[in-house]
Amino acid sequence: MRGPLLAAAGGGLGAMAEGPLARTIRAKLAAALQPTHLQVLDESSRHGGPPGTESHFSVVVVSGRFAGLPPLQRHRLVHAALRAELAGPLHALAIVARTPQQWESDSRVPPRPPCLGGSKQERRRDAAGADEDSPRDQ
Repeated sequence: MRGPLLAAAGGGLGAMAEGPLARTIRAKLAAALQPTHLQVLDESSRHGGPPGTESHFSVVVVSGRFAGLPPLQRHRLVHAALRAELAGPLHALAIVARTPQQWESDSRVPPRPPCLGGSKQERRRDAAGADEDSPRDQ
């Protein structure tokens, strides 16, 4: 069997270098789950944080350790590996957890919906309010 494929964040030639939290996530998941495929993607910029925030991540983990386990148990294994990070700097984690056989038959990753978090909603509300005369401004 070949060694694990550990994909770079972003997955392309133009991908930015991983930050310290992304490297920690990658190292802990690799050690705990011995994946045959691992993607770690920092999605923090999609969630309104300042550059370099490292708070929102998605991971794709393909591991034989997931064989026979339902999705909830697979996610629990990922969460257990990242317990310290989830208690601290890691605010959100999207997980795709598959067995090698599942990955071979379908390596598509479902798209995640756009973020509608508080900061973006507040900006929309503020922008809409700026166009109208507010009773406070009179």
